[in-house]
Amino acid sequence: MMSSESQTDQPIPKPVPRWAVHRRLYDWVLSFSHSRNAAGALFALSFAESSFFPIPPDVLLAPLCLGERKRAMWFASITTIGSVLGAVLGYVIGWGAWDALGDFLFTYVPGFSHEHFDTVQTWYDEWGIWVLFAAAFTPIPFKVFTIAGGVFGQPFVPFLLVSLVGRALRFFLVAGIFWAIGPKAMPFIDRYFNLLCLLFTILLVGGFLAIKLLN
Repeated sequence: MMSSESQTDQPIPKPVPRWAVHRRLYDWVLSFSHSRNAAGALFALSFAESSFFPIPPDVLLAPLCLGERKRAMWFASITTIGSVLGAVLGYVIGWGAWDALGDFLFTYVPGFSHEHFDTVQTWYDEWGIWVLFAAAFTPIPFKVFTIAGGVFGQPFVPFLLVSLVGRALRFFLVAGIFWAIGPKAMPFIDRYFNLLCLLFTILLVGGFLAIKLLN
Protein backbone atom coordinates (compact mmCIF):
# COMPACT_ATOMS: atom_id res chain seq x y z
CA MET A 1 0.00 0.00 0.00
CA MET A 2 1.31 3.42 -0.87
CA SER A 3 1.60 5.85 1.98
CA SER A 4 0.20 9.31 1.72
CA GLU A 5 3.74 10.65 2.07
CA SER A 6 4.79 8.94 -1.19
CA GLN A 7 2.09 10.56 -3.21
CA THR A 8 2.96 13.71 -5.11
CA ASP A 9 1.13 16.70 -3.77
CA GLN A 10 -0.75 18.48 -6.50
CA PRO A 11 -2.07 21.99 -6.02
CA ILE A 12 -5.84 22.13 -5.95
CA PRO A 13 -7.10 24.73 -8.39
CA LYS A 14 -9.16 27.47 -6.79
CA PRO A 15 -12.83 27.42 -7.75
CA VAL A 16 -13.93 30.19 -10.07
CA PRO A 17 -16.39 32.51 -8.29
CA ARG A 18 -19.91 32.63 -9.70
CA TRP A 19 -19.59 36.36 -10.31
CA ALA A 20 -16.56 35.89 -12.56
CA VAL A 21 -18.61 35.37 -15.71
CA HIS A 22 -15.78 36.67 -17.89
CA ARG A 23 -13.41 34.02 -16.46
CA ARG A 24 -15.93 31.22 -16.92
CA LEU A 25 -16.55 32.26 -20.51
CA TYR A 26 -12.80 32.49 -21.08
CA ASP A 27 -12.24 28.99 -19.68
CA TRP A 28 -15.06 27.61 -21.83
CA VAL A 29 -13.56 29.11 -24.97
CA LEU A 30 -10.07 27.97 -23.98
CA SER A 31 -11.29 24.37 -23.56
CA PHE A 32 -11.64 24.13 -27.34
CA SER A 33 -7.87 24.44 -27.71
CA HIS A 34 -7.59 20.81 -26.53
CA SER A 35 -10.23 19.55 -28.94
CA ARG A 36 -9.62 17.93 -32.30
CA ASN A 37 -12.22 20.39 -33.59
CA ALA A 38 -10.15 23.35 -32.41
CA ALA A 39 -9.80 24.87 -35.89
CA GLY A 40 -13.56 24.72 -36.43
CA ALA A 41 -14.17 26.27 -33.02
CA LEU A 42 -11.69 29.03 -33.84
CA PHE A 43 -13.50 29.79 -37.09
CA ALA A 44 -16.90 29.80 -35.36
CA LEU A 45 -15.67 32.05 -32.55
CA SER A 46 -14.07 34.47 -35.01
CA PHE A 47 -17.27 34.59 -37.05
CA ALA A 48 -19.52 35.14 -34.04
CA GLU A 49 -17.33 37.81 -32.40
CA SER A 50 -17.69 40.08 -35.42
CA SER A 51 -21.46 40.32 -34.98
CA PHE A 52 -22.62 39.34 -31.48
CA PHE A 53 -20.25 37.28 -29.27
CA PRO A 54 -18.33 39.16 -26.52
CA ILE A 55 -15.11 37.09 -26.31
CA PRO A 56 -12.43 37.98 -28.91
CA PRO A 57 -10.94 35.07 -30.91
CA ASP A 58 -7.44 35.99 -29.68
CA VAL A 59 -8.31 34.00 -26.52
CA LEU A 60 -8.39 30.78 -28.54
CA LEU A 61 -5.91 31.78 -31.24
CA ALA A 62 -3.10 32.30 -28.72
CA PRO A 63 -3.07 28.82 -27.08
CA LEU A 64 -3.49 27.13 -30.46
CA CYS A 65 -0.41 28.97 -31.74
CA LEU A 66 1.46 27.95 -28.59
CA GLY A 67 0.42 24.31 -28.86
CA GLU A 68 1.12 23.92 -32.58
CA ARG A 69 3.62 26.63 -33.40
CA LYS A 70 4.23 25.36 -36.95
CA ARG A 71 0.56 26.03 -37.75
CA ALA A 72 0.41 29.49 -36.19
CA MET A 73 -0.02 31.29 -39.52
CA TRP A 74 -2.69 28.79 -40.57
CA PHE A 75 -4.63 29.51 -37.39
CA ALA A 76 -4.26 33.25 -38.05
CA SER A 77 -5.68 32.70 -41.55
CA ILE A 78 -8.68 30.80 -40.17
CA THR A 79 -9.31 33.56 -37.63
CA THR A 80 -9.07 36.29 -40.25
CA ILE A 81 -11.42 34.58 -42.71
CA GLY A 82 -13.99 33.76 -40.02
CA SER A 83 -13.88 37.29 -38.64
CA VAL A 84 -14.29 38.94 -42.04
CA LEU A 85 -17.22 36.69 -42.92
CA GLY A 86 -18.74 37.58 -39.54
CA ALA A 87 -18.24 41.24 -40.38
CA VAL A 88 -20.21 40.69 -43.59
CA LEU A 89 -23.01 39.16 -41.50
CA GLY A 90 -22.92 42.19 -39.22
CA TYR A 91 -23.12 44.48 -42.24
CA VAL A 92 -26.11 42.54 -43.60
CA ILE A 93 -27.85 42.71 -40.21
CA GLY A 94 -27.39 46.46 -40.13
CA TRP A 95 -28.39 46.94 -43.76
CA GLY A 96 -31.42 44.66 -43.96
CA ALA A 97 -32.57 43.64 -40.48
CA TRP A 98 -31.83 46.58 -38.20
CA ASP A 99 -35.49 47.53 -37.67
CA ALA A 100 -36.26 43.98 -36.58
CA LEU A 101 -33.15 43.24 -34.52
CA GLY A 102 -31.96 46.63 -33.24
CA ASP A 103 -33.84 46.52 -29.94
CA PHE A 104 -32.70 42.94 -29.32
CA LEU A 105 -29.05 43.86 -29.87
CA PHE A 106 -29.26 46.87 -27.55
CA THR A 107 -30.85 44.71 -24.85
CA TYR A 108 -28.91 41.46 -24.99
CA VAL A 109 -25.57 41.89 -26.81
CA PRO A 110 -22.63 43.12 -24.68
CA GLY A 111 -20.98 46.23 -26.07
CA PHE A 112 -24.15 47.59 -27.65
CA SER A 113 -25.72 50.73 -26.23
CA HIS A 114 -27.53 53.70 -27.72
CA GLU A 115 -24.72 56.01 -26.60
CA HIS A 116 -22.00 53.89 -28.22
CA PHE A 117 -24.03 53.54 -31.38
CA ASP A 118 -24.58 57.30 -31.65
CA THR A 119 -20.84 57.81 -31.15
CA VAL A 120 -20.02 55.30 -33.88
CA GLN A 121 -22.37 57.13 -36.23
CA THR A 122 -20.50 60.37 -35.52
CA TRP A 123 -17.16 58.66 -36.25
CA TYR A 124 -18.45 57.23 -39.52
CA ASP A 125 -19.76 60.66 -40.49
CA GLU A 126 -16.39 62.29 -39.78
CA TRP A 127 -13.86 59.67 -40.89
CA GLY A 128 -15.86 57.34 -43.09
CA ILE A 129 -14.77 53.75 -43.58
CA TRP A 130 -11.33 54.37 -42.03
CA VAL A 131 -12.77 54.27 -38.54
CA LEU A 132 -13.57 50.62 -39.22
CA PHE A 133 -9.84 49.90 -39.48
CA ALA A 134 -9.31 51.16 -35.92
CA ALA A 135 -12.04 48.83 -34.68
CA ALA A 136 -10.68 45.90 -36.67
CA PHE A 137 -7.16 46.27 -35.31
CA THR A 138 -7.76 47.41 -31.70
CA PRO A 139 -9.80 46.17 -28.70
CA ILE A 140 -12.72 48.46 -29.66
CA PRO A 141 -15.82 46.20 -30.11
CA PHE A 142 -15.69 45.31 -33.80
CA LYS A 143 -19.30 44.08 -33.95
CA VAL A 144 -20.69 47.54 -33.19
CA PHE A 145 -18.85 48.93 -36.22
CA THR A 146 -19.76 46.11 -38.59
CA ILE A 147 -23.47 46.38 -37.89
CA ALA A 148 -23.32 50.18 -37.87
CA GLY A 149 -21.57 50.04 -41.24
CA GLY A 150 -24.68 48.46 -42.72
CA VAL A 151 -27.08 50.73 -40.84
CA PHE A 152 -25.32 53.89 -42.03
CA GLY A 153 -24.82 52.68 -45.61
CA GLN A 154 -21.04 52.45 -45.81
CA PRO A 155 -19.85 51.28 -49.27
CA PHE A 156 -19.62 47.51 -49.11
CA VAL A 157 -16.41 46.88 -51.10
CA PRO A 158 -14.28 49.34 -49.07
CA PHE A 159 -15.95 47.93 -45.92
CA LEU A 160 -14.86 44.42 -46.91
CA LEU A 161 -11.30 45.42 -47.83
CA VAL A 162 -10.72 47.48 -44.67
CA SER A 163 -12.10 44.66 -42.52
CA LEU A 164 -9.78 42.18 -44.22
CA VAL A 165 -6.66 44.32 -43.82
CA GLY A 166 -7.39 45.34 -40.22
CA ARG A 167 -8.29 41.86 -39.03
CA ALA A 168 -5.36 40.22 -40.85
CA LEU A 169 -2.86 42.64 -39.35
CA ARG A 170 -4.20 42.02 -35.87
CA PHE A 171 -4.46 38.24 -35.95
CA PHE A 172 -1.21 37.59 -37.78
CA LEU A 173 0.49 39.89 -35.27
CA VAL A 174 -1.02 37.94 -32.37
CA ALA A 175 -0.04 34.62 -33.95
CA GLY A 176 3.49 35.86 -34.58
CA ILE A 177 3.93 37.08 -31.02
CA PHE A 178 2.74 33.85 -29.43
CA TRP A 179 4.75 31.78 -31.89
CA ALA A 180 7.83 33.74 -30.88
CA ILE A 181 7.44 33.70 -27.09
CA GLY A 182 6.46 30.04 -26.90
CA PRO A 183 4.54 28.11 -24.22
CA LYS A 184 5.78 30.24 -21.31
CA ALA A 185 2.95 32.68 -22.03
CA MET A 186 0.03 30.54 -20.82
CA PRO A 187 1.05 30.37 -17.11
CA PHE A 188 1.44 34.16 -17.22
CA ILE A 189 -2.06 34.59 -18.71
CA ASP A 190 -3.60 32.22 -16.15
CA ARG A 191 -1.86 33.90 -13.23
CA TYR A 192 -2.65 37.47 -14.22
CA PHE A 193 -5.96 36.93 -16.01
CA ASN A 194 -7.98 39.39 -13.91
CA LEU A 195 -5.31 42.08 -14.29
CA LEU A 196 -5.21 41.50 -18.04
CA CYS A 197 -9.00 41.83 -18.18
CA LEU A 198 -8.74 45.11 -16.31
CA LEU A 199 -6.06 46.40 -18.69
CA PHE A 200 -8.14 45.31 -21.67
CA THR A 201 -11.15 47.18 -20.28
CA ILE A 202 -9.04 50.30 -19.70
CA LEU A 203 -7.80 50.14 -23.30
CA LEU A 204 -11.35 49.65 -24.53
CA VAL A 205 -12.82 52.54 -22.57
CA GLY A 206 -9.78 54.67 -23.24
CA GLY A 207 -10.15 54.08 -26.95
CA PHE A 208 -13.73 55.27 -26.89
CA LEU A 209 -12.90 58.33 -24.77
CA ALA A 210 -9.82 59.30 -26.78
CA ILE A 211 -11.65 59.29 -30.08
CA LYS A 212 -14.73 60.94 -28.57
CA LEU A 213 -12.58 63.82 -27.24
CA LEU A 214 -11.43 64.48 -30.79
CA ASN A 215 -14.98 65.30 -31.85
